[in-house]
Amino acid sequence: MKTIVLGPPGTGKTTTLLNEVDKYLKQTDPNRIGYFSFTQKAAYEARDRAMSRFNYTEKDLPYFRTLHSLAFQRLGLKKENVMQSRHYEDLGRKLKIKLDYHEYDNNESGLFSTNSDALRIIQLAKLKGIKPEEQYNLQQHTQDITETEFRRIHNELNRYKKEFNLIDFTDMITEFIKSDKSPNFDVVFIDEAQDLSRTQWNMAKSIWDKTKDTYIAGDDDQAIFRWAGADVDSFIAQTGRVMKLAQSYRIPQVVHDIAMNIVGRIKNRLPKEWRPKMQKGLLSYHQEFKDINMREGNWLVLARTRFMLEDLEKQLHSQGLYFENKFKTNKEQDLYTAINDWENLRKGVDINHEQISRIASYMSQNNFEKNSLKYLDKDAGYQMSGLKERMWLKTDKVWYEAFDDAPQKKIRYIRRMRENGEKLNSSPRITLSTIHGVKGGEQDNVVLLTDLSRSTQRNYEQNPDDENRLFYVGATRTKNHLHIVEPKDIYKGYKI
Repeated sequence: MKTIVLGPPGTGKTTTLLNEVDKYLKQTDPNRIGYFSFTQKAAYEARDRAMSRFNYTEKDLPYFRTLHSLAFQRLGLKKENVMQSRHYEDLGRKLKIKLDYHEYDNNESGLFSTNSDALRIIQLAKLKGIKPEEQYNLQQHTQDITETEFRRIHNELNRYKKEFNLIDFTDMITEFIKSDKSPNFDVVFIDEAQDLSRTQWNMAKSIWDKTKDTYIAGDDDQAIFRWAGADVDSFIAQTGRVMKLAQSYRIPQVVHDIAMNIVGRIKNRLPKEWRPKMQKGLLSYHQEFKDINMREGNWLVLARTRFMLEDLEKQLHSQGLYFENKFKTNKEQDLYTAINDWENLRKGVDINHEQISRIASYMSQNNFEKNSLKYLDKDAGYQMSGLKERMWLKTDKVWYEAFDDAPQKKIRYIRRMRENGEKLNSSPRITLSTIHGVKGGEQDNVVLLTDLSRSTQRNYEQNPDDENRLFYVGATRTKNHLHIVEPKDIYKGYKI
């Protein structure tokens, strides 16, 4: 029997699935239970929760994994059988073009990423189960590669893989379907099903065709990856017993009202009603991002595209607020660690060789030798002895005077954050992300920017359901307070 579990935001979809897993574990061998998710992160979360809840080990639950991982395992593949960065670079050199690494983010998003138009078109075609030429014609207005060049790259890629006996991540799925190597399960759970591509749907079907019971869980209203090959129509078309989760444990009342207004604009969807939690929550509208007081609490700041985050970075930086951009490395963290090392030294605390090196990296050689540090070791004089080294300062300089090789911009930023009382030894309070990049996330305070770029405005006009689903997901990351920032141009923004 097939059961479709519809899980609106914060309704406890994974908990519901694990409750069903619990029932089967009482009478079913764990090896006969398959739990597959779109991302490794979600699959492992379900596995770890099941291990904790049912007192199993990782080995007891071998089929809690992604579809790609199952295909990799059942096909008997090794890492060297799969196209990697060096292979694309090698092919690019032979073609005298740049082919960047087709990276498959199996952990966080379950999506591939590449800056190569040709690779993107080829992979999307395979995910959709259509010919590459057909996908090329669909995307002809959004990329610069000629059809002749595209055909050349496609043919050479196929030749290269055949010559070196290699496959890519999407090939794994199609080869798995052909091989008929799916285990025989008593029950199969397919989580995050709204994000599956048509090819992945075919794989999922090849698995559940051999089972007694199947649970397909997801929410078509949160299907935001159609641009990357996701086939929400296949989710909507599923038939069977429907289990609708109707109580959200995340969304407050005022945010629920906004969410239902947005979701009402989606034309192609499964009807569903759900209730908010008891708390009323807060809703605020702002003309400018800078008007929002973010000096306390935890925040998630969401924009439609990455480049929109750059201006927000500058504003938070100037205010001395502790933040991270989900798509960038936190460049201040290493300097802040060195600051702590320096201040511990001033208090007489011993530090190790790694900490000494980190301090030295922010000081000029002259400052390091003349004004700051001396090494003492009773066994080795001034030689570092590893475990026995001790250090003392012969200066009372504060860190921002001592670290004369550190970028002054970073120094000013950290001093401002400290003045603001930011706790820099913990994770940043504020996270900047695109809506796509925060898949599955939630936070007490969410800032939702409604600006659209020229290309997303065009997509909104051509495929309104895509943008409506996206902003529905953005608004429903909120656990308490939703801040909506009005678009700079009222005619080029999403209206909430």
